[in-house]
Amino acid sequence: MSSATRAVVFSAIILIAAVPASAQDSLNVRQVGQLRYWADAYCVAVVDTLAYVAAEDDYSSTLGIVSIANPARPVLVGYWATPGYARGVAVSGNYAYVACGNSGVRVVNITNPSAPFEVGFYDTPGLALSVAVGGDYVYVADFDCGLRIVNITNPSAPVEVGSCSTSGLARGVAVSASYAFVADGDGLRVMDITSPSSPVEVGFCDTPGDATCVAVVGNHAYVADGGSGLRVMDITNPSSPMEAGFYDTPGSAMGVAMVGNRAYVADFWAGLRVVDVTNPASPVEVGFCNTRWGALGVAVSRNLAYVADWHGGLLVADVTNPASPFEAGVYDTPLWAYAVELSGSYAYVVDRYRGLQVVNISNSASPAEVGFYRMQGEVWGGLAVSGNYAYVADGDNGLRVVDITNPAAPSEVGFCDTPGEAVGVAVAGNYAYVADYDRGLRVVDITNPSSPAEVGFSDTPGYAVSVAVAGNYVYVADHYTLRVVDVTNPVSPTEVGFYDPPWIAVVDVAIAGTYAYVANDEIGLRVVDITNPASPVEVGFYDTPGYALGVVVAGSHAYIADYDRGLRVLDLTNPAVPVEVGFYDTPGRAYGVAVSGNIAYVADGSYFGIYDCSAATGISGTSILHPSSFILSCYPNPFNSRTLFTYDLPAASPVQLSVFDLLGRRVAVLVEGTQTAGSHVESFDGSALASGTYIVRLQAGENVITQKAVLLK
Repeated sequence: MSSATRAVVFSAIILIAAVPASAQDSLNVRQVGQLRYWADAYCVAVVDTLAYVAAEDDYSSTLGIVSIANPARPVLVGYWATPGYARGVAVSGNYAYVACGNSGVRVVNITNPSAPFEVGFYDTPGLALSVAVGGDYVYVADFDCGLRIVNITNPSAPVEVGSCSTSGLARGVAVSASYAFVADGDGLRVMDITSPSSPVEVGFCDTPGDATCVAVVGNHAYVADGGSGLRVMDITNPSSPMEAGFYDTPGSAMGVAMVGNRAYVADFWAGLRVVDVTNPASPVEVGFCNTRWGALGVAVSRNLAYVADWHGGLLVADVTNPASPFEAGVYDTPLWAYAVELSGSYAYVVDRYRGLQVVNISNSASPAEVGFYRMQGEVWGGLAVSGNYAYVADGDNGLRVVDITNPAAPSEVGFCDTPGEAVGVAVAGNYAYVADYDRGLRVVDITNPSSPAEVGFSDTPGYAVSVAVAGNYVYVADHYTLRVVDVTNPVSPTEVGFYDPPWIAVVDVAIAGTYAYVANDEIGLRVVDITNPASPVEVGFYDTPGYALGVVVAGSHAYIADYDRGLRVLDLTNPAVPVEVGFYDTPGRAYGVAVSGNIAYVADGSYFGIYDCSAATGISGTSILHPSSFILSCYPNPFNSRTLFTYDLPAASPVQLSVFDLLGRRVAVLVEGTQTAGSHVESFDGSALASGTYIVRLQAGENVITQKAVLLK
């Protein structure tokens, strides 16, 4: 789906979705496996063939473990979802120590990199931003609470033994011999840690910029000083450190690592800079490598530099020739998983910025990424898999054809640059049908995957965002309506009918038998009888609690990707009255879903989740009431004067059903009194009210739920 479309569809969502839903809330659905994604990489530590990345997104943070055995194709092998926000990481032996902001230092067992787990933590009083390990101690740069020293002799019970305040804000720390060197914004502070229980500041050197990170080699400390670049400090006399030289990098120095006589500087927008410090008094840049987003941290091992590149994930730079470093590989951390398709033992996930990700799902409990292909544009959810090829709707770059014969190394073999923005795709026979946003439906001949060619089109009146094929008909989710197009002659597709739903945002469609199941955003799932394609008619609906963005039908059940309310499972035995029989309130934001057997695979924004729905699909006929499935729906909506409010009560309770205007004034009370458990329907007459948006509020005992209702006269 294009950025313009998402802005329309999700404008209301952004306002109300500030806090993610609990991942614990579920009914008849259980999580069996998960992959964690993240948006921003902040720090990296490297040990042998593994890189440990401290990263986060808008909602949570992660320690990601990436295999760098093949630097050209780094692969995520494990992760641990940290509390707080991960900003720094250090590794020693079988443990990773993660600085997690307001959640202190977390100790993670990494004996099995594919399954790391926390064994202990110490919640520092400030904001843990950086960490260094020395012997039996962890040294934490704790922002406004200075340097904290934590004994880790027992990793399961770390305990603070000493601290030393800094006048600035402690952001970076390095340890050498009996001294800790702290970059605290104001400059470099030297702490004598001979006695860890009584650290003492013995020296200080003011830097002109914003001291953020420090590395120590021999008699010199190298400070990443923000806008003032790299500062070289002579620490021969720790009680009197002094600046020996500097190099004013072109960007903003955020991180530094040392190997021999070279400093590797993470210089934010200016990427990775390689500085020769053979003469500390006169450092000289000898080479650089531009990164994709913003270099925040760096580690060096052998002839490779590993850069925490903010939005761009982990970048691997070959520095064999320091004068000409170059990008050798990248693990571009997925940001938002929008869609998923299945083929054999693999799930194919499209991510808005990263493109196509291949996940081995042969072991549902431990899904593992095995390969990826970076797309040229932004992918908003258009993906179809057929045979040995994945067909990806790549926005402004049209339809891309990716050979997935080798899942570990998918490669593009052909493309067709559609005239609009390709945001949805379905494949049937020798044709790909592309939802091309403002340019409608495009029909592409894929007989030769290396040379796909457009052969026909149907210019829909709205914004084509998704497409499904059944027989000789293509069903286009056209944002405002569902369009039915006859493709008996692919060269000359012809619209034969359409369905106009009660809410404008038609975002996805699935076909099963003589019904189209339409994901209608804010008002859930609509069931449309397409027995006569020229005259589709709605016969049923189910108003999901979230925003229905994706739908798949398997057997007699519909699986709904319901944005902030996760995965919903509906029984369709009676299409006129869909019944929710299970759900899982996923930890991310559910955009897309695929199903195999009783297992649902959810593209969940910052997550890829695998869910066992067998308990739900074994139930049919009657609704299962659950406190979390306390649901209020309104139909029709928008409405002209009259509408119906339908709701379920999990138990008998005092009920109040009221209608308010947007100023908070109560304009109607429909129910006030005790009602029995079960389904209830109340009629509302708004003929005396002005056109506009109203808030319907249902309170039953301690449960409260609201629903928007739009009155149009």
